[in-house]
Amino acid sequence: MSEMVESSALSALQKKELLHRLARIEGQLRGVQKLVALAATPADFDAVAQQMAAARKALDRSFVQLLTNTMQTQSANATSLAEAQASASKLAAMLDKFA
Repeated sequence: MSEMVESSALSALQKKELLHRLARIEGQLRGVQKLVALAATPADFDAVAQQMAAARKALDRSFVQLLTNTMQTQSANATSLAEAQASASKLAAMLDKFA
């Protein structure tokens, strides 16, 4: 993993936790790839679908974690109410666009 840079959006701990979660998802996806390669029966493909759904849900939770942490950090670092409101508006737009 490459070096983490300073951020006003996420703390070092928040980044570390998010990266850990993403690494677990990456492992899940490698497992799904292996399941697909080895699948031979309809039941095998049921297992693939179940694991894909689990990985998708884990990625969705990571997205929520990203937005929540960013909201908390940017609100805490805001120097004015207007800056906090602008940050919240940008995050709300991101949620609307990607969720």
